[in-house]
Amino acid sequence: MRPVLIRGLTAAAAASLVAGVGIFAATSASAAAGCRVDYSVNQWSTGFTANVTVTNLGDPISNGWNVTWAFPGNQQVTQGWSATITQSGANVTATNPSWSTSLGTNATANFGFNANYSGTNTAPSSFKLNGTACTGSVPTTTPTTTPTTTPTTTPTTSPTTSPTTGPTGNPGAKVDNPYSGAKGYVNPEWKAKADAETGGSRVSNNPTAVWLDRIAAIAGTTDSSSNGAMGLRAHLDAALAQNAGYIQLVIYNLPGRDCAALASNGELGVNDLPRYKTEYIDPIAAIEADAKYASLRIINVIEIDSLPNLVTNTSGQAGGTATCDTMKANGGYVQGVGYALNKLGALANSYNYVDAAHHGWIGWDSNFGPTADIMLQAAQASGSVNNVTGFITNTANYSALQEPWVQPTTTVGGTSVRQSKWVDWNQYTDELTFAQAFRTKLVSIGFNSNIGMLIDTSRNGWGGSARPTAASTSTVVDTYVNASRIDRRIHAGNWCNQSGAGLGERPKAAPAAGIDAYVWVKPPGESDGSSSLIPNDEGKGFDRMCDPTYTGNARNGNSLSGALPNAPISGAWFSAQFQQLMANAYPAL
Repeated sequence: MRPVLIRGLTAAAAASLVAGVGIFAATSASAAAGCRVDYSVNQWSTGFTANVTVTNLGDPISNGWNVTWAFPGNQQVTQGWSATITQSGANVTATNPSWSTSLGTNATANFGFNANYSGTNTAPSSFKLNGTACTGSVPTTTPTTTPTTTPTTTPTTSPTTSPTTGPTGNPGAKVDNPYSGAKGYVNPEWKAKADAETGGSRVSNNPTAVWLDRIAAIAGTTDSSSNGAMGLRAHLDAALAQNAGYIQLVIYNLPGRDCAALASNGELGVNDLPRYKTEYIDPIAAIEADAKYASLRIINVIEIDSLPNLVTNTSGQAGGTATCDTMKANGGYVQGVGYALNKLGALANSYNYVDAAHHGWIGWDSNFGPTADIMLQAAQASGSVNNVTGFITNTANYSALQEPWVQPTTTVGGTSVRQSKWVDWNQYTDELTFAQAFRTKLVSIGFNSNIGMLIDTSRNGWGGSARPTAASTSTVVDTYVNASRIDRRIHAGNWCNQSGAGLGERPKAAPAAGIDAYVWVKPPGESDGSSSLIPNDEGKGFDRMCDPTYTGNARNGNSLSGALPNAPISGAWFSAQFQQLMANAYPAL
């Protein structure tokens, strides 16, 4: 079972500050020690959400911990999570929850809270762990008195919001958020392709995921797809050479894979679950378990687009397919995902994030709850929900991270935007609010309260000249929505090589409440599918949704596909797409 440390709903780096202060004055109960506290906030005019991560740099704590600080202003805590938080005047104490009383050497605990304030929201200048002032270092001798708690410098950004620093904590030990304080692995094959593009060096040092999309990818291949010649061991070895803290792998080879589309159909037939287990998952788990890689946090993104298909693309649904019916009936998806979670979740340094589609797929009430339920079925099939670290949304998709002017609560001329053709009664209009709400739903049905979400932001920036800069003044709801929305797709159901798309937020740890990281799981520049039929030996078919001349189907409202022309097969390098993504990046490069 996955040991559970402390998770709060993590807070964004907006207006973030770090406080790292103090070293321990030894008592009879413990030896000289040290600690570090990272404190970040996401604030608005009268309130804020705070995220606190404490790292114990000294001897193990086994009988309970508390973190104390004093607010310099009139801040008042209103709600907390993953710790019991009390306040007396300016003084605040956060005490461990009953289920997490220990804090080992180099282990971290994370908790959060909401608070109100007026005037200036200045960060606390010092924190203490069990009475120990935290400076981020351990003294070589025991001081006779507790030194000053004022930090020498206050960084302007929190280490929890950047994936570029080295790993923290005991190598290989489970941490709450594997992205926090850790440097991400930069795939040298993807980097070489990006560097070969004009301007590509501006983004080529970002961590991206490695897709293990067939059995041959484990040992390494020699084709032109995203995997190139490097196999799993080669990537793990390269991650060690880079001194990376984490590596991201996409586990993507279910039997009957991608039952509702053709561009990503896999090599295994609908009844090949035994091969999936013995020829695919077992070898991956054996390699990941090698003690050589114990210092790496191995992040497994589990089976893109699988489980949601069983809810939305079976008989009775618009565009339902016979293959999806088969995979629902034979249990191949649920049992396959469960097996992967079981084998990989048992490893001390692995973290499983299950793919959970995106708001434009399961944001309706009829899909939202049932999709959460089938996620729970797969987790239970693994033997324990503890095998799930979290979930990822928007993988290889284009849904905008935030829609500032088009929210479900927005009305235009007395008409809800949910009645617009674009929103089409969806309960969500952007990926951040959807991911946060879906996390809440998952916890409510039985997943651990410490799960975190990932959002793939590799192609959802929608910058450039077409990006709206203000809300429309129209009082006609469809006109208003189409002029105001950040997402510029023809239809929210379009998913293949979308024209006008741009890079989104760069990979970043703990960027918002409940979000473990923004990630680039689908490497920018890798095609979603070919524009026309291209014979290949990778099991990748031709899907008309990747054809720019296709006029659509029931799932995209019979709209044009919006796909770029002249695209290669999925996973192969697509220079025109990469250049477009850079040109339309938001934030801009």
